[in-house]
Amino acid sequence: VQLQASGGGSVQPGGSLRLSCEASGSIFNINMMGWYRQAPGKQRELVAAVPSDGSTKYAESVKGRFTGSRDNAKNTVYLQMNNLKPEDTAVYYCYAVLKKYWHDYVGTYWGQGTQVTVSS
Repeated sequence: VQLQASGGGSVQPGGSLRLSCEASGSIFNINMMGWYRQAPGKQRELVAAVPSDGSTKYAESVKGRFTGSRDNAKNTVYLQMNNLKPEDTAVYYCYAVLKKYWHDYVGTYWGQGTQVTVSS
């Protein structure tokens, strides 16, 4: 299983970015997809957890600005980030909690990380 993230970059405060992350390989079903981030010198924190039913959970710091969504047919999770702030600067990692086979245990898989920089 591989998770390929894309969409990071540099923007000014108040700008927007959209991250995408596609899971590929042997996948039976995906329970959860989402995003973490890690800023320099800080612990990794959960940004958005997107279950298959769309009832996304968000970190308090991004509520009202970020929107997580999924395309289950494409095994892809998105993170629309609006009104970005300098404190959103971090490496963003996507993850998926899934089974590779019907008889498999549930495992967590990670993308490679994509840099988001918010600066004037």
